Amino acid sequence: MLRLLTIEFHKLKYNRASKVLSIIYFGLLTSIALIAAIKFEFGNFKLHLADAGIFNFPYIWHFNTYIAAILKFFLLLVIVSMMSNEYSYKTLKQNLIDGLSKKEFILSKFYTVIAFALVSTIFVFIVSLVLGLVYSDYNELPIIFSDLDYLLAFFIKLVGFFSFGLFLGILVKRSAFAVGAMFVWLIAESMFKGYLYWTFKDAVHTGDKVDGIMQFLPLEAMTNLIKEPFSRLGAVRSAANTMGEVFTKSYAVEFTTILIVTFWTFVFIYLSFALLKKRDL
Repeated sequence: MLRLLTIEFHKLKYNRASKVLSIIYFGLLTSIALIAAIKFEFGNFKLHLADAGIFNFPYIWHFNTYIAAILKFFLLLVIVSMMSNEYSYKTLKQNLIDGLSKKEFILSKFYTVIAFALVSTIFVFIVSLVLGLVYSDYNELPIIFSDLDYLLAFFIKLVGFFSFGLFLGILVKRSAFAVGAMFVWLIAESMFKGYLYWTFKDAVHTGDKVDGIMQFLPLEAMTNLIKEPFSRLGAVRSAANTMGEVFTKSYAVEFTTILIVTFWTFVFIYLSFALLKKRDL
């Protein structure tokens, strides 16, 4: 495994675009800390986001992993360009000539995906821990280290998403087309969701029926791993209660969703290998 990772990072070392995108990605992850400096003032109304509780333990794990997951598209570009460059620079064929099997080649890419996801998760953990220790109203150890399952969900989400990107990169061989294919798939899932709502429009609990089907699709499952955290804030709930709204939404990381995303991850890696094995290079 270490040998395969060394080969991949040696390639990335001399790829300027990948280095720039990686720096931007981790720079943006660090910039989550800038949210603490944001203040809104509308007449007598003043809001300092850091004082609104977004950096309180254990809520910060939920909030920061959700925000960080939005930025994953920068690393997606690194993953798909990493694959497209293999075809553009003929390094794939050279690796196979040098004795690397197609299985080892796919594993090297998958190990790189895991490495990126792991480093991202550790980075978010450190940033969140520092922000929480500075701004959180709750600093007891049991509270600090509760809800760490959001970090696990974040890691699995990145691995699944990047594995999908890896498969598309092998499928279409061009990074721009691979990213475009990802957005086409996203649109297709959204259209299918709209179709399901139209199909079950007269049924009881329409939303539950639609969600029950959509949860098995790859991008929807990845989205469900970390649900939006904003309606979980005390200020939002208080405002909703004054208007008679009651939140019954579950924000927990569900084991079923983890299994679904893990299943799709292995599907994408297997399809990548099957496609590469079948293709005449």
